[in-house]
Amino acid sequence: MICLGDLINESMLTAENLIKEYKDLRAVDNVSFTVVPGRIFGLIGPNGAGKTTTIRTILNIIRPTSGRILFNGGPINENFFNIIGYLPEERGLYKKSKVIDVILYFAELKNMERKEAVNEADKWLKKLDIKVYRNKKIEELSKGNQQKVQFITAIIHNPKLLVFDEPFGGFDPINQQLIREIIISFAADGKTIILCTHQMDTAEKLCADILLINKGKEVYSGSLVSIKKKFGTNTVKIMFEGDGSFISSLPFVVKTEKLNSHLEVTLKDDMLPKDFLKEIMPLISITHFSVVEPTLDKIFIDAIRGNQ
Repeated sequence: MICLGDLINESMLTAENLIKEYKDLRAVDNVSFTVVPGRIFGLIGPNGAGKTTTIRTILNIIRPTSGRILFNGGPINENFFNIIGYLPEERGLYKKSKVIDVILYFAELKNMERKEAVNEADKWLKKLDIKVYRNKKIEELSKGNQQKVQFITAIIHNPKLLVFDEPFGGFDPINQQLIREIIISFAADGKTIILCTHQMDTAEKLCADILLINKGKEVYSGSLVSIKKKFGTNTVKIMFEGDGSFISSLPFVVKTEKLNSHLEVTLKDDMLPKDFLKEIMPLISITHFSVVEPTLDKIFIDAIRGNQ
């Protein structure tokens, strides 16, 4: 049986006080975070926030000006790079080469034996429904299928740490869902996963923990649940039968907003949703009642606007 504590000790990634400076720009400004195995970590922010620069320092593509990165509690060494799978935002494949040759080339860069690499390549080509293109040149594939090939090159060697930089761009909704399910399965297997994105709906669906950065600086960090709780408003959604016009004039109601078939009601801080429900139940027939959580998209927009 795999012990979660053992997984965390073996595969936790930590960045401490990371700074990356260029001539007139501090692209990453004293950023710290920890990525725990089995929980998808979202590195989120607007375009130009410093997300990709942060990722590149972790991967040693560029050196940080200061700060350090630890894996398994120790500094990064050469062995680290064979257990990383990296899907960059910029897609780059050898377009004149055959699909299978490209995949095997990247597999062998990660020290895979050729026989194992061929078996794994065929398994993933089948899983992603592109085995028919195995011996086609990359340039003969659609953009979406080329991205599937690049996804395979990132994960074929069964890495412990996976870094996905905007992995869903160019995929149709069906293939986006397929890739999401695969990434979720990796987390369930205890892999350490960083998802870098500016798509808040994607981060909200997949990530357990997030770091929101803007202009290279941390804005918010922590579990998605705790961040939502912190920025939640005392708002409920109700559907009902009868005349509910009286609700807006109740002394503990701040405002009401009619949205399609339901009513959103913002309550004063000292009015609990359950007590509000008790107050209105004798007056109208309630068919639906729920507490409204703030979306990550709203938190993101409010945070970035306030951080300008």
